[in-house]
Amino acid sequence: MTASRSIAPGNGNRARPLIGVSMGDPCGIGAEVIVKALADPDLRSRARFVLYGVEDVFAAAADEAGIRPFWFTVSPDEPLRIDSGVIVVDFKEYPHGFWLRARPTPEGGTASLRFLEETIRAARAGVIDAIVTAPINKTSWKLAGCHFPGHTEKLADAFQTTRYSMAFVGGGMRLALASTHIGMFELRDHFTIGLVFTPIDLLHEALTRWFGIDEPRIAVAGLNPHAGEEGRFGDEETRIIEPAMQMARNVGINVEGPFPADTLFTPRMRNRFDGLVAMYHDQGLIPLKLLAFDTAVNITLGLPIIRTSPDHGTAFDIAGTNQADPGSMKEAVRLACDLASHKNVKPAPRLPLAAPIE
Repeated sequence: MTASRSIAPGNGNRARPLIGVSMGDPCGIGAEVIVKALADPDLRSRARFVLYGVEDVFAAAADEAGIRPFWFTVSPDEPLRIDSGVIVVDFKEYPHGFWLRARPTPEGGTASLRFLEETIRAARAGVIDAIVTAPINKTSWKLAGCHFPGHTEKLADAFQTTRYSMAFVGGGMRLALASTHIGMFELRDHFTIGLVFTPIDLLHEALTRWFGIDEPRIAVAGLNPHAGEEGRFGDEETRIIEPAMQMARNVGINVEGPFPADTLFTPRMRNRFDGLVAMYHDQGLIPLKLLAFDTAVNITLGLPIIRTSPDHGTAFDIAGTNQADPGSMKEAVRLACDLASHKNVKPAPRLPLAAPIE
């Protein structure tokens, strides 16, 4: 065993941050990638960890991978002070073995929501310094009666954040999305100047505060083919995107575009900028996953706490087979540790808005 614990309020080791990790859907690969990631002694040395989930699932994943358990186990009602290592907060109330059904289930949705809510509660109480979330299944959440489409929206609601953005780090890119989990035909009804301005603003703040870039350069993608080509293929660039970019410039943000998306993500273009903003989910995620499928990290901008996640799903097709690659989870944990340790982090003043957002 490599963990030590004492049951007492407070936190006596501020040199190494305390990272809260939610298991995600127990029927998926969450436990496997967490166990494989934290089996790396170098990664464990960066922080202290509290895992919210089912200990039996972690143990089964470790056994399949030939990994000796490296954690202590406590119940959810025990207050924690974690001096070193890894502790599992074990929720024993779920029926034994239901996680062997590698498919969307109400039980998986209910359990993953419970793990996340306990992680959020710890963050609100100041117990943990950052959140790492393993994959959930959106269908399982729906079956469990949850109306949130994903982690990002659930976290934003829990922290009462109205200005937030889904962002990604990987493949040499730092990428924020203007819209997230929304159908393409619905996007027209939601596409506003504010929708585009928010990720530009939040990405600029993150690049300055978290990544230590003094004057970041941000590129913005167009929505339409050829970025609309002066209105020939749509007027959203001139009517919405360009005014949002001008608002950003008015508060001191260095932003360029809108650029055609089919050229923005080429090496010559993307390497000119410190951050990129895509207009919708697949516009940004397709190039990101082509470049960094096994190492990309999802990060939520606009929350009062650091939150990272691997950039993949529950992978029910390989759950329980010891085939899951922990690369993205390792990068998510590493980034959370670095940001929570205040590496390359400095304060950035909140930029005032120059005009009301539509």
